[in-house]
Amino acid sequence: MNAVSDLTQTSRRGPSIAARIAALDPEVSYEGIARLLYVYEFSWDIERALEFALFRTYAVPSISGLLAKTGEFETRPRKRYDDTELILAETIENGLDSAQGKRSIARMNAMHGRFKIDNADLLYVLSTFICEPIRWLDRFGRRGMTENERRAWFLYYRGLGERMGIREMPDDLAGMMHLNEAYEAVHFRFADTNHRIGAATVDLLLSFYLPRRLVWIGRPAVRAFLDQPLLDSMGFRPAPGWLRHLLMATLRMRAGVLKLLPRRRKPRRLTQMPRPTYPEGYKIEELGTFPVTKTGP
Repeated sequence: MNAVSDLTQTSRRGPSIAARIAALDPEVSYEGIARLLYVYEFSWDIERALEFALFRTYAVPSISGLLAKTGEFETRPRKRYDDTELILAETIENGLDSAQGKRSIARMNAMHGRFKIDNADLLYVLSTFICEPIRWLDRFGRRGMTENERRAWFLYYRGLGERMGIREMPDDLAGMMHLNEAYEAVHFRFADTNHRIGAATVDLLLSFYLPRRLVWIGRPAVRAFLDQPLLDSMGFRPAPGWLRHLLMATLRMRAGVLKLLPRRRKPRRLTQMPRPTYPEGYKIEELGTFPVTKTGP
């Protein structure tokens, strides 16, 4: 299975996406399985889970401090978000070793290469991309990932980590889950940069759904999805209990409704979605941040 055939499913009758996935060997076809999960089976849920995955990384002072240093996330948060999403989407939609995938990974590595980033921090960020979608689907999806799907999801991101030069990656999902939890237990602690980057991110996520003047109303809703260690590290107040229970019940109700609805038969490609930051499209080589060129004497 290649990326083109993965993304040409139409409304015609045929095997369901879940059946297509179940027929694949995750040890061999992990990219194809991850792609089908990403653009068909759990498209909306995985996008939301990855938003919160990135959010968790901002509770680590060494990570939020680097983002604050660049200034990008506070001055141009939507562009920073779009650039990250597009780079990751290009790789999973087209393949790690496709032309687009190689260019995207090269762009990401070029950005990271400008800074002295600890391998443990890079490994933790990678772990959130693996762990958070699995956890989200267990809580809010119409179903959780199967064991084969979990294995393929892990192997896809492990392959991405290899191409990023990340060292000491666990060999299986259980090891990655343990690493993720152990890292957070040690490195989640409050810093002003956590709060600043976190607050900017909350407002950005809400701006996707609310007019700017009403963003303040939605802030408690975002906090309802954050666990206590994350709230403490960000310096955020917990959401009211009643709101948290309401939102959790609403998402569980959504999951029940989704079980009754037809499955997606057309791909939802994030690289094809209109974005205000790139009204006329984008080039992979222009995504992300670049060194500031000094002018004048």
